[in-house]
Amino acid sequence: MSESTQLHKDALGVGESIVMGVAGTAPAFSIAATTAALMAAVGNLAPASLLYCGLIMFGVAFAYMHLNRINPNAGASYAWVAAAFHPALGFFAGWALLVASAVFMVSGTIPAATATLSLIRPDLANDPHWVTAVAALWLLAVSAVIIKGIKPTSYTQVAMSVVELLILLLIIVAAVIRYGAAPAHVPTLAWLSATQFTPQLFATGALTALFFFWGWDVTVNLNEETRDAAHAPGRGAMWAMVIVLLLFMAFASVTLLVLSDKEIEQSSTNIVLAVADKLFPKPWSYMAVIAVMLSTIGTLETSILQFTRTMYAKARDGALHRRYAVLHPVWRTPWAATLVIAALGLVLLFLSSYFPSVNQIIKASVNAIGFQVAFYYGLAGFACAWHFRKQAFRSVHDLVFLVLWPAASATFLFFVAAYSIPTFDLTTNVVGIGGIVIGIVPWWLNRRRATAIQSMPLS
Repeated sequence: MSESTQLHKDALGVGESIVMGVAGTAPAFSIAATTAALMAAVGNLAPASLLYCGLIMFGVAFAYMHLNRINPNAGASYAWVAAAFHPALGFFAGWALLVASAVFMVSGTIPAATATLSLIRPDLANDPHWVTAVAALWLLAVSAVIIKGIKPTSYTQVAMSVVELLILLLIIVAAVIRYGAAPAHVPTLAWLSATQFTPQLFATGALTALFFFWGWDVTVNLNEETRDAAHAPGRGAMWAMVIVLLLFMAFASVTLLVLSDKEIEQSSTNIVLAVADKLFPKPWSYMAVIAVMLSTIGTLETSILQFTRTMYAKARDGALHRRYAVLHPVWRTPWAATLVIAALGLVLLFLSSYFPSVNQIIKASVNAIGFQVAFYYGLAGFACAWHFRKQAFRSVHDLVFLVLWPAASATFLFFVAAYSIPTFDLTTNVVGIGGIVIGIVPWWLNRRRATAIQSMPLS
């Protein structure tokens, strides 16, 4: 590979990789946006739902770690699925990530805009037109930082994530101290019991719980820009998963500790603020708003990174037009791909402004993303199991961590995706399923272009 087509090598360390993985899951945003929905689905079993869905997600994380070790490629699931099965299946694995990231330009920027307006103009925080306008400004600002280079992006991410995590930890500690002796819900080991679930109840909770964990795989999309590319990104992803699993379970537990069932129901997508309001006087409780805002900006950044690196890798391989593999001559960033995701995000934000409420925008986009993520994570899990199938019986470790766990996780993700389809409304199904299916168009156009080039006579 010539220097002109290489990303900025060795720019990130393991610590930055872990931070990127944690930021990719958007801890404060995920907690705020989906905890109430999770508790509405499974009640006091929310911590257990997060625990067991987290263990399922670890199977995918193991798959990413082992596949990255043998092929550190910025395209990640796209490249691995193509190598294990077929280039067409790899194309659609990568396409699902591109579509999910594009849709997230709505569900990722809207909460950031809402939080921003809550701080400066609370009367406009629920106006879809004002919210989408501020969201567009955040999208453009983050895109500009990403084009400037991976190091400025990393420095920004580290600063935002440190503040966000400190706020969440402060809320958790304060909740335990203040409500440990007089909890709204008395803590019990049943909160972590697997036997309390029916299959239907577990699947219902999983639809929401799995969204909590999406995004840690950005560490692997940045492997070509990370030192020790074959090992550090995978380790970063695993540590990020450990951190966010503990954080999500802890906050679900303190939510039950602090809030009554009625308060949880009324909190909707502001549960972090609802908890903080009971712990701190105003304006100190607004630290929760700051945490959610930083979280959504941070995960917006990682989503753009995933989109641009996947598009860059596909274009570099010829799976998409090579214009998307163009790098900035100084900053070594795929600026053309970044402009694509920014433009797509602006279009989707404009369309979303016609939704009657902000909550409906977030619900539709989150559900659609969950379907697409289950698709490409599942394919990666199966790719790992298939690739390492011949060495599965060399040891119990290889059998479990290279084959059985990734394959079981992939099977469950596909089941959840199929189970969710009848529960979605028309808009969500069109975006979630239609977004993947429409990939047939660029796949067919690219194949036709490649065939035309191959059939050109040699001069």
